[in-house]
Amino acid sequence: MSERESMEYDVVIVGAGPAGLAAAIKLKQLAAEQNHEISVCVIEKGSEVGAHILSGAVMDPRALNELLPNWKELDAPLNTPVTDDCFLFLSEVSSLRVPTFLLPGCLQNHGNYVISLGNVCRWLGQQAEGLGVEIFPGFAAAEVLFDDKGSVVGVATGDMGIGKDGKPTDAHAPGMELRAKYTLFAEGCRGHLGKQLQEKFKLRANAEPQLYGIGLKELWEIKPEKHKPGLVIHTAGWPLENDTYGGSFCYHLENNLVAIGFVVGLGYTNPYLSPYEEFQRYKTHPAIRTYLEGGKRISYGARAINAGGLQSLPKLIFPGGCLIGDDAGFLNASRIKGSHAAIKSGMLAADAVFEAVRKGRAGDELNDYPVAFEGSWLHDELHRARNFKPWMAKGLIIGTLGFGMDQVLLRGKAPWTLHHHGPDHESLKSKRECEPIVYPKPDGVITFDRLSSVFISNTNHNEDQPAHLTLKDASVPIKVNLELYDAPEQRYCPAGVYEIVRDNDGSNPRLQINAQNCVHCKTCDIKDPTQNIVWVTPEGGGGPNYPGM
Repeated sequence: MSERESMEYDVVIVGAGPAGLAAAIKLKQLAAEQNHEISVCVIEKGSEVGAHILSGAVMDPRALNELLPNWKELDAPLNTPVTDDCFLFLSEVSSLRVPTFLLPGCLQNHGNYVISLGNVCRWLGQQAEGLGVEIFPGFAAAEVLFDDKGSVVGVATGDMGIGKDGKPTDAHAPGMELRAKYTLFAEGCRGHLGKQLQEKFKLRANAEPQLYGIGLKELWEIKPEKHKPGLVIHTAGWPLENDTYGGSFCYHLENNLVAIGFVVGLGYTNPYLSPYEEFQRYKTHPAIRTYLEGGKRISYGARAINAGGLQSLPKLIFPGGCLIGDDAGFLNASRIKGSHAAIKSGMLAADAVFEAVRKGRAGDELNDYPVAFEGSWLHDELHRARNFKPWMAKGLIIGTLGFGMDQVLLRGKAPWTLHHHGPDHESLKSKRECEPIVYPKPDGVITFDRLSSVFISNTNHNEDQPAHLTLKDASVPIKVNLELYDAPEQRYCPAGVYEIVRDNDGSNPRLQINAQNCVHCKTCDIKDPTQNIVWVTPEGGGGPNYPGM
């Protein structure tokens, strides 16, 4: 194989999401303010900035106000202020609206905006490039580079044109080494390289297990007479059982668009539960269906969501770099918001990086970053929300009452901190302890099957490349997962990637991995009960291409 070329920067940032782009912008702002040049590169595995970005989303503009105070003059795509907060508890056929004055502050959205986070990231990318940041979309960071002392000195992008057999094809192009004094990892939830760094540097030694949810989302164009710009609806309850954490969102954007989605905590216990099917079922509720009838589904996607909060944050720094955004776990699950936290974490890291580079340092630990975080409003916000997930793990009714008291009576300042109990992959019961769930067939109007959904996610992978969904032991899916849990990967995957196939007589079961369907949600890497499935970075530019998500 050809040798890799190398490029040198002061700072390399992996991931062009809100955290990575905010860090890049802040670095260039500081450089201009202090008349000290700094070279910054951002690489992004999606085919373009925003291609892999998926979020609800209602955005708190607090961090953006700090980063770019003139964002309105710069035509930031925050076009729809929230006009109404509606929280519903659902039964199968009815709904109960919680009076606004009873909603805890974390569920009130006055002053926030209904947005497409993908469009906001595209705009942030333009601001970054305008300041001199180099952004390379379509290049996946596949490997962390270390020096002789074990410090991070950059990343290498994956080779292009490697065939399924692992050998170079005629289209082979070697990856490139991007070397830096400091490298910031902003890959999003369950980042491939971030996960490796947490293991190598034992960053989770003093952290509780990270907990996750899977968020599924569709974008609809609905009838104008049903559209209410700025309406924000959240629900809890049906179709999930009371012991399963989850809920929904329905956000009215501009131009008759509605973002509708469903979140299921990945600590669920029944191996027969399918988050995708629960989402489809939710849309049939009378309180939700009324908005969708006569409308058209435009796009679909899914991604994992960090939910552990403050207790689950790893150590943020290591020699030569740091974790920012969802690569670390900066998401406030009680508010169902993470973009403002990602932006703020990127800014805090940028402050520390710039000061280090200005002083001629390289490859050491950025101690100023975690210190600044602990003194920030972001830490205060996450501290007030720290008991949300532990309370909700106790079930919908007890959890709602407990967290309601925590937020309304104690205002998030309880003198105690509740704790998480074990990672999500350990929570499944055996198939013999659970009843199968029979889901209704999709009607093709309000509800849809997985493959038609994957089609409108615009997901594409070069099929002649090594599978990016790998197994540590090829025998485990049948000997363990099928035998004990009836192959739950068939149900927790929102894209139909995993399939048990058999011979015509029903014998010889084996796992078929349809890697070309993968929407990069990372759920399999999280929920697989034996942690046998490992998600690795596919060839750059592959995966979903989300318009307006």
